[in-house]
Amino acid sequence: MVTFEEQTACIVEALFFDLTEDDTDCRSLETDSGVAVSQSGPPTTFDPVLIASCLRQIADRCNVDFERVSSQPLAEVLQGETEKFGAAVESISRSWSKQNPELAYEIAFLSVSVKLLIYVVKKTSFVIRPNQLTDVINGNRQVRNYIEARGGWENLDR
Repeated sequence: MVTFEEQTACIVEALFFDLTEDDTDCRSLETDSGVAVSQSGPPTTFDPVLIASCLRQIADRCNVDFERVSSQPLAEVLQGETEKFGAAVESISRSWSKQNPELAYEIAFLSVSVKLLIYVVKKTSFVIRPNQLTDVINGNRQVRNYIEARGGWENLDR
């Protein structure tokens, strides 16, 4: 049995792979079947590539303009202090979910974390490592409980 932490690491790796590879890869995040074959038996619905795609779609809904956000942790991340990534995500997520009460904090957190990752990867020369995003997600008990209450990562979009 794969743990929540291990699943998160696989999902983040798939997300990073998608962000850093060219378009020559044969696998499509949007069109894969959603069924992965487990090495130990029957098919399972856990497919980190599809879940990474779901996270990208959630991040696409994030309308936060990082260049206009007044957040000390974000400013530090954008200046190269990538160890502040988690603090920046937390700060921006709380603020964004308060401004949008219809938005669950947990979805805001996932949306901001992925959107900020994409922003940093594309707009700066600083490197966020996969384990930083993995640790941010795994370290947030509220987000973990939210995901587990829905039956795990494979049911995130429900």
